[in-house]
Amino acid sequence: MLAARKNPKRRAARLRDPERTRERLLQAASREIYRSGFQSAGLDTILASAGVTKGALYYHFKSKEALGYAVVEEVIAPDVHGKWVRPLQSVKDPIDALIGAVQRIPVRPEDVRGGCQLNNLAQEMSPLDAGFRKRLAIIFHAWREAVASVLREGQTRGSVRRDVEPADAAGLLIAMVEGYASLAKNAQDPKLMKAGIRNIKGWLLSLRPPGNRKRI
Repeated sequence: MLAARKNPKRRAARLRDPERTRERLLQAASREIYRSGFQSAGLDTILASAGVTKGALYYHFKSKEALGYAVVEEVIAPDVHGKWVRPLQSVKDPIDALIGAVQRIPVRPEDVRGGCQLNNLAQEMSPLDAGFRKRLAIIFHAWREAVASVLREGQTRGSVRRDVEPADAAGLLIAMVEGYASLAKNAQDPKLMKAGIRNIKGWLLSLRPPGNRKRI
């Protein structure tokens, strides 16, 4: 009697099941934290949304805090990298690239309603939990350094004013983006975020040397 052949595709699918379960938990936790904040996020709600058991949760994450840390590192950090770091790599004109990133900030009512997930968590958890604070600080640092780096490159090419201090300008840009997001969230008004984007664009244009302030 011939032995039944093992189906390699089925075996691979079984091996990937834990990965898919973990990813479902991360995405469900991210949505719930965004909606309710970390402290009010309900594990039962996360489990129901992910369609997994409590045992599966604790197989992948030792605690609610561990799940929250993973959301920061594996959901929020890649999102910020995709919006603010990757678009600034190998660009011809740093001001154009920064304006493009700013103009891609979502301004739909549902986006304004929830605010910025990075800033939400920083405001809520940084005063309370060193694990969150350190992980969030890494994201802010990477964002600030990406902006500062592209501004320094612009200075060497003559497309950014020499009197601009790149690190300070990068910090100001982040403060404006997050500040307008907070104002718009508080007012529940997308118009405030749209006005903020216009103002940030105008400030970015002012970083060009005189005579090189083309409008885009």
